[in-house]
Amino acid sequence: MREYSVPPMVEAPTGNLTDLIVTNAAEAPDQAVFARRVDDRWQDVTARDFLAEVTAVAKGLVATGVKPGDRVGLLSRTRYEWTLFDFAIWSAGGVVVPIYETSSPEQIEWILADSGATAVIVETADHLAAFQQIRAQVPGVERVWQIDEGAVDVLVTAGRDVPDAEIEQRRATLTPDSLATIIYTSGTTGRPKGCELTHSNFLFELGQAVALLKSVFQEEDASTLLFLPLAHVFARIIEIGCVMARAKLAHASDTKKVVEYLGEYKPTFILSVPRVFEKVYNSASQKAHAAGKGKIFDAAAATAIAYSEALDRGGPGLGLRLKHAMFDRLVYGKLRAALGGQARWAISGGAPLGERLGHFFRGIGLNVLEGYGLTETTAAVCVNSPNAVKIGTVGRPLPGVAVRIAEDGEILVKGGIVFRGYWHNEQATKEAIDDEGWFHTGDIGELDADGYLRITGRKKEILVTAGGKNVAPAVLEDRVRAHPLISQCMVVGDGQPYIAALVTIDEEMLPAWKAQHGKPADATVADLIDDPDLIATVQEAIDEGNKAVSRAEAIKKFRILPHDFTQEGGELTPSLKLKRNVVTKQYAAEISALYS
Repeated sequence: MREYSVPPMVEAPTGNLTDLIVTNAAEAPDQAVFARRVDDRWQDVTARDFLAEVTAVAKGLVATGVKPGDRVGLLSRTRYEWTLFDFAIWSAGGVVVPIYETSSPEQIEWILADSGATAVIVETADHLAAFQQIRAQVPGVERVWQIDEGAVDVLVTAGRDVPDAEIEQRRATLTPDSLATIIYTSGTTGRPKGCELTHSNFLFELGQAVALLKSVFQEEDASTLLFLPLAHVFARIIEIGCVMARAKLAHASDTKKVVEYLGEYKPTFILSVPRVFEKVYNSASQKAHAAGKGKIFDAAAATAIAYSEALDRGGPGLGLRLKHAMFDRLVYGKLRAALGGQARWAISGGAPLGERLGHFFRGIGLNVLEGYGLTETTAAVCVNSPNAVKIGTVGRPLPGVAVRIAEDGEILVKGGIVFRGYWHNEQATKEAIDDEGWFHTGDIGELDADGYLRITGRKKEILVTAGGKNVAPAVLEDRVRAHPLISQCMVVGDGQPYIAALVTIDEEMLPAWKAQHGKPADATVADLIDDPDLIATVQEAIDEGNKAVSRAEAIKKFRILPHDFTQEGGELTPSLKLKRNVVTKQYAAEISALYS
C-alpha cells in the first residue's frame, strides 16, 4: 500500500491551549489533575488550584515585562513547575522554548540566541551557572528566574497588582494559529533547528489521540508518572494530553527514584522509550539468573511471548493458558508490581521497540502501544490503539492524518499535526514540506494491507557497501541491543566491502557477567576488551542480530569500545538517539581498524 489515511474523530480545533485549564476548573474544579511531591509524599492539586497558580505566575510574568509573542526559555528537569510554567507562559501570551537540562552552555546559548528569547527560567544553581557563562552572548535575555530559589513565589509576588482581566486579555490574543512553542530538535547532525508548533498543532494531535486512546487517558482514575524530559515533544504531548483528558499527572525529576515512585504512585499507564523496556527485561533476567532461577525466568518469558503471539491467532490453547497462569503467580505479577501494580498500558516511542519485547510485555499483562512521530509532527503520526494493535508495527495513522510512502521508501505525512516550519530557516522548511503540503520525514518505511506502518530505517542512515548493497542499520542495531550485556551498537560500512559494528557494554549488567565467568570484580570494560569470554558473549548478540538480515547485510566484524556512549560525551541526543557523525569522528581509528 502506498498511502493510508483515517478520517478525523473530532472537529478542527478552536481556541488555544490555556482554554484546557480554564475548562477543567469550570467543569471539574475539585478533581485532582496533578500530584506533586511535597515532603516525601504525593499531594493532590485540583483543577481549580492549578488554574489559580498558573494565573498568579502569569501575572508575575506580565508584571516583569513578558509581552505577547515573547519567547521564554525553560531549562529544567521534569517536575511539576515545568508544567506550571508551560501554561503560565502561554497564559501571559508568550511562547515556550524548552531546553534540555543536560544542555551545555554552548547549546543553551544557541537556543536562546536563535529563538530571540527575552527571559529564561532555570531550575538549579548548576543551570544558572551554565547560563551565566554565556549571558554576555545573549543580551536579549533580560530576566532570569531560578526554580530552586523560589521563582514561583517571586513571580506570584511580582504580579499581585496585575488584574485578572489582563490575563484574560492576553489569553484572548491566542488563536489556533498562534505559535505555542519552539522545540529545538536534539539533532543527530549539525546545529539543532527550531520547530514551530502552534496551539492548533497540539489541539489537533491531542483531540484525535485522546479520543483514539480513550481507554488509556479516560478510564476511571487514569493517571501517569512522567519521567522522560519535558523538553522532548514526546513527554510534552502526554503532559498536555493528561490536562485535556483530566488524567492525573505526576512528575519524577529524579530518574534514580522512578521505581520507588512507581511503587508509591501506582499509575494506570506509563510513557517510555524502548531502551527503558529493554532495561526492565534485562534487569529481571539478570537478577533471576544470579539467584539461580534463570531457567524459570526464561521459561516464563518464552511463555509470555507465546501467549501474546497466540492472541493474534485466535487465542491460546488450554495448556498455554495454564502455563501462563502459573507464571503469572511466579513471575509476571512481580514485574507488574515493579511498575506500581496498576499499569495496564504503556506508550512507547522514540525508536523501534521490536516484536520480542512487544509480545513479552503484552504477555505479562502490560499492553505496550508503540507509536511513531517526530518533533515536526507534534509527536505521534501513527500509534497502535487498544482496539487495533499489530505488534512489530507503529500502528495506523492518527485520525485526520495521511501517510504516504514515496518511490524511494521515504515516509511522507500530511495533516493538522505537521509543524508550520523551522524558526528563521525558510530554506530548511522548503526542503521539509513540499508544494503539496507533504512533510518529508527522512525515515524509511512500508504500509501493510491494513494500513499499519512499519519503520525500516532512516533515509540518511542507509549504508551502501562497496558492493552496492543497501543496509538499514536500525534492523541490526535493535536486535544486537536486545542482549542483556549490550548497551549500544552502531553499524558501519558505508562504502566498505562488508558491514561491521562498534559495540558498548552495559555497565549495570557487567558485574553479574563477571561473576558468572570468573572475572575479577574490579575489572573494567577496558581491561576485558580482548577477553575471549567477553568477545564470545558479544558474538552471540551479533549472531542473533544477523538472523534478521541477509548474509550480504550481516555484521562480519565488531569492536568492543572501552566506554559507553553518553549524552555528556556527545554521542547520544537527549532522546538517546545515536549521533552517528560524532561517533564516526571520535572512533575513526577503531572503525578504520575493522577494515585493515
